[in-house]
Amino acid sequence: MKKLKITALLAVLAFSPFYANILPSESHPVVKVIADAIKWKSESIDVGNIPQGKPKLIRFEFTNTSSKPIVIENVAPSCGCTTADYTKTPILPGKKGFVEASYNAASKGPFMKTVNVTTSESKTPKTLTFKGVVA
Repeated sequence: MKKLKITALLAVLAFSPFYANILPSESHPVVKVIADAIKWKSESIDVGNIPQGKPKLIRFEFTNTSSKPIVIENVAPSCGCTTADYTKTPILPGKKGFVEASYNAASKGPFMKTVNVTTSESKTPKTLTFKGVVA
């Protein structure tokens, strides 16, 4: 019985350095740091009622809150009825950038569309949404 207790104690001591090295030592999780690199003015916009047959331009603005330049790598609208434009140059720390979506308001009725934005700071796309009603 005494050998079992000693073996168990040695096993715990042997693996302690391993576990100590894998636990996060920073007070800020990595996900939060990435999320804070870009501060969006709004991630969702309600455009209200818009006229049929007239494209609607929706502009999402953001500020680079990180300490290094950010590049927008990809902007992907959710459907063919929406086109996108965005800041093509690196956005320096503290500076503003934009993503624009142009919605073809061809069909009457309510709509909700998304635009996925991938940046140099995060390979996980940020989803921006806009909605409204084509009258």
